[in-house]
Amino acid sequence: MPFTRYVEIGRVALINYGLEYGKLVVISDVVDQNRALVDRPDEIRRVVNFKRLVLTDFKIDIPRLAKKSVLTKALEEADVFAKFSNSSWGRKIAKREAKANLTDFERHTALVAKVTRSKKVRTAFNALKKAAKN
Repeated sequence: MPFTRYVEIGRVALINYGLEYGKLVVISDVVDQNRALVDRPDEIRRVVNFKRLVLTDFKIDIPRLAKKSVLTKALEEADVFAKFSNSSWGRKIAKREAKANLTDFERHTALVAKVTRSKKVRTAFNALKKAAKN
């Protein structure tokens, strides 16, 4: 199956390591085979190694080394951040963050609910298994 996500100018990528973990950035130029110049409307343009980037399906139409105003306008028109947060990948990341931010009591409540649900499933399964045996 051919690749569908290419390293190209305007490709939206997710940072997967470091202090900026989980932030979406846009590739504005390719420095060499290992690094790209990435940009985000509220941050300074910087060089990031490809090992720290995960390419997404989203691409915006911007020129090479676009100004902040052009980048911001293109991101708003394409509505990339909202589309990503509504995708399954974005929802999974949001769910992971919500779980990490639970309080001790909320974790306990979730555990009790999981145990109760498992007990009900196990009881129903065993009843069906017993009925099938007879």
